[in-house]
Parts: sequence; structure tokens; C-alpha cells
Amino acid sequence: MMKIAVLQLDIAWHDEYENIERVRSMISDGEAADLYLLPEMWSSGFTIEAAEVAQTEEASPSLAFMLQTARERDCAVVGSLVIKAEDGTFRNRLYFVTSEGIVARYDKRHLFRIGGETKRYTAGSERVTVEWRGVRFLLQICYDIRFPLFARNRLRDGQPEYDVVIYVASFPAVRMAAWRVLAAARAIENQAYCVAVNRTGEDAYCHYEGGSVVFDAAGDVVTECGAEQQIAVVQLDIEALQEYRRRFPTLRDGDDFELYIK
Repeated sequence: MMKIAVLQLDIAWHDEYENIERVRSMISDGEAADLYLLPEMWSSGFTIEAAEVAQTEEASPSLAFMLQTARERDCAVVGSLVIKAEDGTFRNRLYFVTSEGIVARYDKRHLFRIGGETKRYTAGSERVTVEWRGVRFLLQICYDIRFPLFARNRLRDGQPEYDVVIYVASFPAVRMAAWRVLAAARAIENQAYCVAVNRTGEDAYCHYEGGSVVFDAAGDVVTECGAEQQIAVVQLDIEALQEYRRRFPTLRDGDDFELYIK
């Protein structure tokens, strides 16, 4: 079993320290968990004005807060930030941090062209999975949810690559029907939990209505949020997931392929 806390945050626009305090308060007031999951660009809101909010990894107060929280609570904290990389490019980077430090980094592969993300950010070139406390996670960001090939769970030495696919997002209210259907599909087709955290509130571009949701491998809702800022804590039963895969082994009949990323 792994206890995951989904933080559906009302993000203050371009106000890093206010967002840190909001997250700090939510975690302090909520139930203890093994992993805390934050929305896309949780410390700034989804923005194409990268230069206004970007920090280097070493200088980021938000990343420092994530690391401090992980150490103090002996947990993992997962969320994406606007980062200025060593080569000077801007990245929408998802961090998986624990008490041991930064365990994994994932740069968003599918940038949201319609919203101008491709003009300001550099796309990632790697698919990233991480194993922590016996659970394997695939890291994904928002628009990635529309591209199932990139998230396809394949067998390696007879075992699925991951048990949980994580999506951190800033999915606007106008497309919430797609959000829910796509999250359920990613869980079903990959025989994995899909933990999808969205933001709520308003920003310079959009209105958001939360709708964070966790689906199990059968496509059943484990927990879901409404439209308000809230924290939802859920137990992921990995043994039950493995038993479901044994009884209904669809991954064995999946297409064998290799994914090449340009």
C-alpha cells in the first residue's frame, strides 16, 4: 500500500512565495502521506512568460521547499516548476524528490503549442520512470495525457514498466470532459493506477475547475476532487493491482515496439 496526497491548488499568479505558503499550509493541515503530488507549474501557474519566473535548479526556492518537506516528513514530493537549464533554455520540469534528494527529473515532452509553450520552452527528449519504496512511477505533464504511445506500459522481463502513471496538470475547465476520459483511458490501457492532479482557480489565461482524479486499472474511480482547493488522500493497493493483472493479463497481448524520440 502507498498513501498519496493529491493537492488541488488554487495557484497565485506568478507569486512563488505565496504558493509555497499555500502548499505548506495544505500539507500541515492534511493527513500524512507517503507522496504529495502538486499541479503543473505549481509555484507560478502555467505561464509562457518563462523569463519572469524561471529559476535555476540551485537557486529555486520552490525546489528547496520540496526537498525540505521531503526530508522533514520522510516522504516524496512531486511537482513541476519553470526551470532555467544549464544551457540557458527554459524547461517545464517535473521533479520527484525524497528525503534522499532529487530522485528523478522529467522535462515535459509534449509542449502545448496552442498556448504558446513551444515558443518559450524546450521539450524533453526522455521518458522517465522512477521506482520508490517498491512502486514504479511514470512521470508525465498535462498535455502528455493526449499522447498514449508515449505512456504505453510495456513488459520488460515479464514485468510492466510501471504501476502508477502520474499526470500533473493545468487543464482548463472548458476541456474537463477530455481530461476525465483521457485519464481513465491511460489507466485502463496500461493496467496501472492513473493519478491525475489538476489546479483550480483563475489565471491570466483560463478558468480552472479542479477535477483531480485517481483511476484504478479497471477504470474505476478511487477518489476525485470537486472544483475547490482541497487535498485528497488515497491508498494505492499495489497487491490488488498485481492480482488484477494476473487475472486479466492484457499487457501480454500488447504490441511489441520501441519508442524513438527525436
